Amino acid sequence: MSAKASLSRAAHLTAALAPYDWAWARENAAGIAAHWRRRLAERPALFNGRVLLANHVEIRGRTVAMRLFETDFATFTAFRDLGFPDPAVVNVFAAVAPLSRDGAYLLGRMNAHTASAGQVYFACGTPDPSDVRPDGSVDLAASAVRELAEETGLAPPEGAAEEWVLVRHGGHLALLRPVAMGERAADLLARAEAHLAAEEVPELAGLVVVRGPGDIDPSVMPAFVQAFLHDAFLLA
Repeated sequence: MSAKASLSRAAHLTAALAPYDWAWARENAAGIAAHWRRRLAERPALFNGRVLLANHVEIRGRTVAMRLFETDFATFTAFRDLGFPDPAVVNVFAAVAPLSRDGAYLLGRMNAHTASAGQVYFACGTPDPSDVRPDGSVDLAASAVRELAEETGLAPPEGAAEEWVLVRHGGHLALLRPVAMGERAADLLARAEAHLAAEEVPELAGLVVVRGPGDIDPSVMPAFVQAFLHDAFLLA
């Protein structure tokens, strides 16, 4: 990891959508458009949908309070690829970290047509307008569960505890929810692989089972994943 990730823990997430005049995006519109054209030339399946980023994150005891705003995927992609040049804006996303009964975590390897092809991390996605409730709140916990179901076909057991590990690295803030799935890794893997086989164009190229620090691969795992796994196995 090029810079040390910071970890903290929380029990509750609160987030709200609010208007935000993102000066960096406005002032760099031409460069963003050119960058998107290059990305499309590399991966024509990319879609310039709407996503949510954060311009305010505050930890209040065991609660994380966030304010999010809407932008497009092209702008987000340029912002991320350029190394997050505006420190006031953060890429916040939530994910379930499925933990098998025999102590392994299940991650996904991103498919070739995706923006993060080949990378290995927990099933997740940048929040989008479908995560916004009628009252303007943003349900990041539901976003995490939805992404897990869409990408792997798995779901947390009913009544699973909602505890979050927050991993901050550069412009990323990963909100990771470890969930004991109650099944052995082999059974979870089989169910997830059957889900992928039934999809016409799966988001994931396959699944990766991590049983200990020796399975952590810095060449394909982002820093937030490495930090989470090292911490999880240290505490196990």
